[in-house]
Amino acid sequence: MTPVIVVAGVLFEGGRVLLTQRKKGTHLEGLWELPGGKIDPDEDPRDALVRELREELGIEVAVGAPIEVTSHRYPEKRVLLLFFEVARTPGSPEPRPLDVADMVWATRADLDRLQFPAADVAVIERIRVALAQH
Repeated sequence: MTPVIVVAGVLFEGGRVLLTQRKKGTHLEGLWELPGGKIDPDEDPRDALVRELREELGIEVAVGAPIEVTSHRYPEKRVLLLFFEVARTPGSPEPRPLDVADMVWATRADLDRLQFPAADVAVIERIRVALAQH
């Protein structure tokens, strides 16, 4: 089974992290995740992340260092996830849910009550620690 390669952005602002909710009718619908999506064939992962955040949230970002790389096997597919730190570029609009069910600026406490895909558990734990240090 060839993995689906996915990129996601970790955007911290004001002691919170930006999360999006998966749309109804999609794999893992209703769960919360870090924004991002699939890499197109021959697309650079960083370029894919810039494109996905523009499409999903209408924001412009600069992509920083990778934070986590993980692989997970769901019953119907295997995914390879590349998580990058991102920062909104000067002049970027405020995020809004364009191609996601919803979005939230989540605090550390929010991470305890929201439900995430199994593939995101390790990175969410790292984010929980990072938010405690802010």
